[in-house]
Amino acid sequence: MATTKRSTRMSDGRELIYFDDSGSQLPAERKADLREPAARPAVAEMRLDSLTGDWISVAAARHNRAHLPPAHQCPLCPTTEANLSEVPDVFDVAVFENKSPSFGPDLAQVDDENYAVVPRLELGSTRASIGRCEVVVFSPEHLGSLADQSVPRVRTIIDAWADRTAELSALPGVRQVFPFENRGEDIGVTLHHPHGQIYSYPYVTPRTLKLLQSIEAYGPNLFADTLAFEQAGERVLIRGEHFTAYVPFAGRWPIEIHLLPHRHVQNLSQLNDEERDELAAIYSKLLKALDTVYETPTPYISAWHQAPLVAGGENVRLQLQITSPRRAADKLKYLAGSESAMGAFIADFPPETTAEMLRGAIK
Repeated sequence: MATTKRSTRMSDGRELIYFDDSGSQLPAERKADLREPAARPAVAEMRLDSLTGDWISVAAARHNRAHLPPAHQCPLCPTTEANLSEVPDVFDVAVFENKSPSFGPDLAQVDDENYAVVPRLELGSTRASIGRCEVVVFSPEHLGSLADQSVPRVRTIIDAWADRTAELSALPGVRQVFPFENRGEDIGVTLHHPHGQIYSYPYVTPRTLKLLQSIEAYGPNLFADTLAFEQAGERVLIRGEHFTAYVPFAGRWPIEIHLLPHRHVQNLSQLNDEERDELAAIYSKLLKALDTVYETPTPYISAWHQAPLVAGGENVRLQLQITSPRRAADKLKYLAGSESAMGAFIADFPPETTAEMLRGAIK
């Protein structure tokens, strides 16, 4: 049986989508959002940094978002009489439009590929922060993490990411779709409930622009050759039939894991059923390992890098990158002068040491 998708609307018009596990016993019909409709904030403004070409979205409405509320006031738990939350009924996995998004909810009037292109990087350039931001709730349970979910639930989450990637990529003006999870207060998480987000940008992000430049310099087989290079090295963590997880040769962070599919796919929506099944199992193992490296759970950012919707994007392969600033049981790596000011990273210890530590945690 496959994941079931059920779409509805919240009281203020935002889209809410339920993704039910394969074989779920939840009812087909779900309760309506009984909250009074509330106005959404104005679309944020993007400002161009002409020295770097980077866009900065100024989203002041985000200051009003919830910050570590108690369980009985959690906005991601299923609604109760005492807590009218963002999700009005029971669920397995839920996805909804962010109330205070960094991008959107407005979209481009037409699919203009030059929307975020500024000739000669003209000083003082601005654009509306069009696009879309969504929240992905991994479980109805308030406590726990993605690592605590069953492999079938992780598969449901992958199906949700894949569905949203396809839908969001088709929206006018969207140039890149980025599913991610911030885990732990040390990373800056403001809700304890296990969840992630999806950003749909109206431009190609700085990290991906550098990747496109690397592909142009190296050639279109950069990902295939990188995979072969890493598979031949001593930093492999898990090698499956369809995916390989490894610590990268030039890892920046104390803990850094990359995962590549063996087949060239540009995003999650292009994975077939067999690949999604294996990915759910491998991803679950990786996250559980992060929670056993030390006596307490490890904070991390889990980032799904997908191909941008521009020329050259066809050469970009789907890639998972998990990074953590934790360099010891009671120490974090802070981005100080060289990293923050210059973008020049200094690794605390060799990636081979990280790989050995993670392999032990996986076992």
